[in-house]
Amino acid sequence: MSDIVVTEAGISAIDRVMEVMNSAFDPGYGEAWNEVQTMSMLAMPGVWLSLAWIGEQPVGFALNRQIVDEAELLLLAVSPDHRRQGVAMALIDRSRAILRQRNGHRLHLEVRHNNPAIELYKRAGFVQIGRRPGYYHGANGQIHDALTLSCALSQA
Repeated sequence: MSDIVVTEAGISAIDRVMEVMNSAFDPGYGEAWNEVQTMSMLAMPGVWLSLAWIGEQPVGFALNRQIVDEAELLLLAVSPDHRRQGVAMALIDRSRAILRQRNGHRLHLEVRHNNPAIELYKRAGFVQIGRRPGYYHGANGQIHDALTLSCALSQA
């Protein structure tokens, strides 16, 4: 396995982000963002984007937003060909490191209730603190609940 390098990026990386986004999210669940939504979020204060690379190829990203001393992991995506290789954990670790540098104490996220990534988040120290019924609206009218997970940085 190649080395994973995680770097910070901004709006100029939107093409690479969308490349990963479009490969990583199943359109049937309604979880992916479009380019305008992603760029709008990147323009907001307190938001940061981390890109994961293997060689010259972007293989994942994490988009975070901090408010006061807490942050939300808004999106985490890994290209299907690079899953289960440590990319997602490297991105989570980077999100926590940046939040610590910014004097943050807690990281939150929401995930579809039947998403296999829940196991990854549990291994990363996240615990369920809530549930949002009918949060995701997928193709063919499918509706899915979101689980709200949280991780105190002192426990990570």
